[in-house]
Order: sequence, then structure tokens, then C-alpha cells
Amino acid sequence: MTEFQSLDFDKMTPADFEQYLPEFFSNGDGHVSNDPRLQTFLRNNPDCAALVRDLEAIADQARSLFEPTEDQDPSDAVWSNIQNKLKQDLGGEDELPIPQTV
Repeated sequence: MTEFQSLDFDKMTPADFEQYLPEFFSNGDGHVSNDPRLQTFLRNNPDCAALVRDLEAIADQARSLFEPTEDQDPSDAVWSNIQNKLKQDLGGEDELPIPQTV
């Protein structure tokens, strides 16, 4: 942990901001732009604000990769096609063999 807690947000430079940016993200909810301590700084430093927006968008997209969706399971048609293909490969047997677990 650095001296992040004692940082003077009113006198912070873009270099300071870049140095502490990982801590801003790790200590918050992933939305640095919502941090009230940084509002004035981000308003006065549009390049830093753009960087934050880009990183937040990337973080949001990354988070969404781990969120379950409603259509995560294959449809019944997919399972039916798999079963039909297996039956064809096994010579049309009605009952598919149940795999044995060891």
C-alpha cells in the first residue's frame, strides 16, 4: 500500500494519477469516475478522464464475461441433433449406452 490515503487530490498531477490508478480501481467498485475525490481532477484533465472511461469500459466488459446468461444451456434442438447423430454413428440403436464411471 502506498501513501494513496494521504494523497492531496487537489494538487494531484496526471503523473500522480497514473501512478495511483491501479489503487483507485482496486479500492473501489471499478468505477473510478464515480469517486467524488476525483471529480475536479478528471474534469480538469480530459486525457485522464478518457483513460478512466476506457478502462471502466474494459472492466465492465470483462466482468460481463463471468455473468451467467439465460441462454447458457443448449436448446432442446441441439440435444436432439446430438442424440440423432450418436444413433446414426452407432447403427441406429434406440438406446444409447450409458458411460461407465470408474
